[in-house]
Amino acid sequence: MSRRLAREVAFRSLFQIDIGKCSAKHAVKRNLEDFSLSETEERFINELVDGTLEKISELDALIRKHLVKWDLDRISAVDRNLLRLGLYEILERPDIPYAVSINEALELAKKYGSTGEAVGFINGILDRAVGDIIGKE
Repeated sequence: MSRRLAREVAFRSLFQIDIGKCSAKHAVKRNLEDFSLSETEERFINELVDGTLEKISELDALIRKHLVKWDLDRISAVDRNLLRLGLYEILERPDIPYAVSINEALELAKKYGSTGEAVGFINGILDRAVGDIIGKE
């Protein structure tokens, strides 16, 4: 399993938690059923899901800060969770270059995005957020 697929499992789990209001453990377990994973891969998925959930207020505040004429509640659950996952990785995984985190979020948006404009929308917010983060370093 690649990190790209691990991110996809993490995203699908976050989406299920957000929409289905189920536990993280249940969502991750359900989304892992079709895969044979190494311990390292499962640890990465759990870190992404648990970390995103732990930082969700901070992540949502950052998303709100960079929205232009939008409200967080109006963003589709797919796009909202792609943004949360991408921002978590940008903020909390210094071992992963920002460009990689953004690109991975965009690849998931191409596959799962709510509209044809999702990729551009997500890219714009992540780019602005990275600009803020770099400006503070």
